[in-house]
Amino acid sequence: MQGRRLATTDEIIAIVSPNSDDVVARLESWTTARDITLSTVDVGDEIDERYDPNRATLGITIGGDGTFLEGIKTFAPRNVPQLGVNTGTLSFLARVEPDDLNAALDEVVQGRAKVDSRQQVAVTGSSVDATGINDVTVKHVPPENPVDSKVTQLDVYADDEYIGEFEGTGLAVSTPTGSTGISLSANGPIHYPVDNHTLQLVPLHTHQLGVRPIVVSPSTELRIVTRGPATLLVDGGRTHTRLETGESVLLTGADRLAHVVRTSYDDHFFTAIAKKLGWGIRAVDDQPSTPRSETDRALGSGPHSGTISSAIPTATEADPANPANPANPAKSSSVADAGETGSRSDSPAVPSTGRDDRTTLEYARTVATEAAEAAGEPLRELHGQVDSITVKSDKSDIVTEADHQANRIITTVIDNEFPEHGIVSEEQPRRNRADGYTWVIDPLDGTGNFAHGNPNYSVSIALLDCGTPVMGVVYVPETDELFSAIAEVGARRDGDPIETTDRDRLDESMLISGYDPDGTFLSHFYQESRGVRRLGSAALNLCYLASGSADATWEHDTHPWDIAAGLVIARAAGATITDERGEPFTFELETDDRTALLGSNGPLHPALLGHLKTGLSDRGADR
Repeated sequence: MQGRRLATTDEIIAIVSPNSDDVVARLESWTTARDITLSTVDVGDEIDERYDPNRATLGITIGGDGTFLEGIKTFAPRNVPQLGVNTGTLSFLARVEPDDLNAALDEVVQGRAKVDSRQQVAVTGSSVDATGINDVTVKHVPPENPVDSKVTQLDVYADDEYIGEFEGTGLAVSTPTGSTGISLSANGPIHYPVDNHTLQLVPLHTHQLGVRPIVVSPSTELRIVTRGPATLLVDGGRTHTRLETGESVLLTGADRLAHVVRTSYDDHFFTAIAKKLGWGIRAVDDQPSTPRSETDRALGSGPHSGTISSAIPTATEADPANPANPANPAKSSSVADAGETGSRSDSPAVPSTGRDDRTTLEYARTVATEAAEAAGEPLRELHGQVDSITVKSDKSDIVTEADHQANRIITTVIDNEFPEHGIVSEEQPRRNRADGYTWVIDPLDGTGNFAHGNPNYSVSIALLDCGTPVMGVVYVPETDELFSAIAEVGARRDGDPIETTDRDRLDESMLISGYDPDGTFLSHFYQESRGVRRLGSAALNLCYLASGSADATWEHDTHPWDIAAGLVIARAAGATITDERGEPFTFELETDDRTALLGSNGPLHPALLGHLKTGLSDRGADR
């Protein structure tokens, strides 16, 4: 889950431990001031009557790690991201202190927090079907007679390969999150939990010195067979059952991840380790500064996105006089320090105020990348529902909801970062800045494909400078491809440079057709080329031209939001873009006139244009 998606939060459900009235009062004041719905429930109570799956919900736990685990049990099955406020004692998971709650929440609703999607472990058997974020333990049952055996014997298999017999107190199968609990006390390794999707098998009080912890992938099926009665506990007893002799249970990585929200006000993982466990290789407050270049490389909320959180003042930092939200200079380092790494945007963190500064456009590309990927999440989720729907009106409702959700995420993120910029979207009234920066957005290009379960749809986001497209991002949710470019700088796909082909012969070229109402382009080029394909997304057509997947593309007429981002990407990759007469294509934001677009790799353009003109002349003569 992308942290930018949290910018659309309009409902908070808080699971509250006893003696937390002061923190709840602070949360109530914050939500009231921002017109966000708040519901509170006591630990252990159900949230069904309060939870609305159609709203953008944030889960909050107020308590220690026990309350946090209850939150995971409640929120993770509903795919709700969760923020933990620490009012407990030994807390590794709930890391926001009450005094930092308001500032941390400001960061969340500004879309500047990160979401750490944690691996869970699932266990199934004849007497159990449960999921945990920490661990599953299988241990001996204390005998009624103290002289009877206190040893558990367990046979363990990994994907049907026999590991061996474990003899001792039992076994713990832990996630990376749970590696600091029981497994650590049993001499298991500490796992850095962020972006770590593994499971580890740790023997408890083993009677054999050679038995060591084992790390496996989350897809590995661990089968445990008891040789005597045993007790199985999930996350310290939140689910528990008795296993009889010969009973078998299957453990593997859960399909559903737990989404943990991290802000710059959280204690970092190793800071928490130093505070709670006396991590001996650093003092609690020993935090050497990180060189800027290393910080840039650490940005991101997944394998693709950068983040600009560290350099942007939060509402509290921008308003030091606000006593309700005191700034926290000690924790103003990058949100990425909460753990996420990897970047597909490689952008500097600080936006420039200069009108023509390259840094401004790099910063805009980072924001657009994060917004597009965040918008892609609900599109994928809703796209997965289309095939199971047979009623046309219901399909229409899903497409409308997909458009709405994606548009809301993108526009909220842009408004948060660039409140002075204009926004033009297919889904809302125009707010054009003819003499400044304006964003042009198509949250779902390829609506027809989407409605029929076809994966060829995209998210298109462009930035105009005084009416000229200067930055473009196109994201393909179903393939996780991201195309981006800055005018006159270069284009790339998933961070790698791309360029057009160099073919100059029609009979060697692959062409793409967009809207072609009477089939002129198809009929005149199909036999002359290696084929004409129609994908159903103008933005994708231009990106595939840019990346060399096609040699040319044609659109009978265009809408500005369909092509703004793709134009930047194609031109930056070396494409030639003209109208049907061969005149340079002129992008017009405020027009209802038909504007044809012919794009090619460049060398092919003369042959392409000549053949197209012949086709158009023949069409006119036929009429």
